[in-house]
Amino acid sequence: MKILLVSANTLKEPYPVYPLGLDHVAASIHARHQVCIEDLNALPDTGSLAQRIRQFEPQLIGISLRNIDNTDTTDPVGFIGGYREVIKVIRQVSRVPIVLGGSGFTLFPHRVMSELAADFGTIGEGERFNLLIDALEAGMDPRGLPGIILPDEKDVAFPAPWAGSRTPRPDQQVAHLTWYIEHGAMLNLQTKRGCPFRCIYCTYPLIEGRKLRLVAPDEAAQTALALETAGARYIYITDSSFNADIDHSLAVARAFKNAGVTVPWGTFFTPMHLPEGYFETLAEAGLKHVEFGTDTLSDTVLKSYCKPFTVEQVFTAHEAALGAGCHVAHYFLLGGPGETVSTLQETLDHIDTLRKTILFFFCGMRVYPHTALFDRCLADGQLEHGADLLAPFFYQTDAIDKETIMQQVSQKAAGRFNWVFGGGGDVTASIIRRMYAKGFSGPLWEYLAR
Repeated sequence: MKILLVSANTLKEPYPVYPLGLDHVAASIHARHQVCIEDLNALPDTGSLAQRIRQFEPQLIGISLRNIDNTDTTDPVGFIGGYREVIKVIRQVSRVPIVLGGSGFTLFPHRVMSELAADFGTIGEGERFNLLIDALEAGMDPRGLPGIILPDEKDVAFPAPWAGSRTPRPDQQVAHLTWYIEHGAMLNLQTKRGCPFRCIYCTYPLIEGRKLRLVAPDEAAQTALALETAGARYIYITDSSFNADIDHSLAVARAFKNAGVTVPWGTFFTPMHLPEGYFETLAEAGLKHVEFGTDTLSDTVLKSYCKPFTVEQVFTAHEAALGAGCHVAHYFLLGGPGETVSTLQETLDHIDTLRKTILFFFCGMRVYPHTALFDRCLADGQLEHGADLLAPFFYQTDAIDKETIMQQVSQKAAGRFNWVFGGGGDVTASIIRRMYAKGFSGPLWEYLAR
């Protein structure tokens, strides 16, 4: 069977993100099938997608929907309209079955199926696509397969996490790999799936499960070497939290060093208690950027968000990362449950303690189905059962409004280039594009750190 996989994500702010998920899907498909990946970031326009479809003549088309919107309250942008145009272009040149998947689709499978008029959908991890391929190839009805949904199905249980996943090696022949090498040379790697934490707003446990499934450190290192050989000048590790399993993260770093990985890398961390010398071990293996999901510097709000750390642990982790020579950033999510005028002030006062860093601020907590925040919104009457959340809905605390939060943060941020709202918008994206064109690579936010 000829199978076309399409990455429909075209968001390039603040920088384009390599579609690693499609590599995992493609690597899992049996060799008897012919697989082609097309990435809309790497194509000049959707008309080029139509031309590729005519040339390849696929018998099945899978479309990965990474996000539904940009989750930004200050400048909200929805992506369903763009996805609808992609479907329209495909239907103009092909009538083969269309299968939707990806993290964005998994959050709203029935609504997105309806909006985009697709034939099938896969919930959760993309390797489940194989179940559908096998059923269609054998002429069987795929109804009832775990994680596979059809347009007329209303109640489908979320499947257990996919077993037997392997880390794909980069294919240097694919055009979209070349495009990312030419636009920043930052490629992605995943060393574990799942998230054991219980942050009230997070969708990782829904998409990947709560139980961690670890990639063997030596396998992760060999993949990193393959990325370097393919032209990567920077590797971003896409784990939900790299230090969710501290021992495994140390083992991965040591495997990187032993294998001779030379390109720098960065990833997302939870600023919880860490063993002495933790960041030094990672830095010796190439760690350059440490991004902390801090959210707030109020212990009251951290508890309300169900975060697994305290403000004191944030400060300790911050200094440890700096001491190891890493660049450090913190991401804040203000205005969630428990936020008040006083807790916001507490966060703003504590921020002055964080030295040599960049701070990314997001105001408003996007509500997704099947999260603790969703249940809370139902309980306190902010949402009704059956509410349509495809259009962004943000939690609103009664104690402080979004405008007040933005005003307080803006006043504190005046004249500080290392205080950034959201992803920085078009201005930041434009700067990064110019720096990439000059040969820079990586996230580059360290140039704003103060």
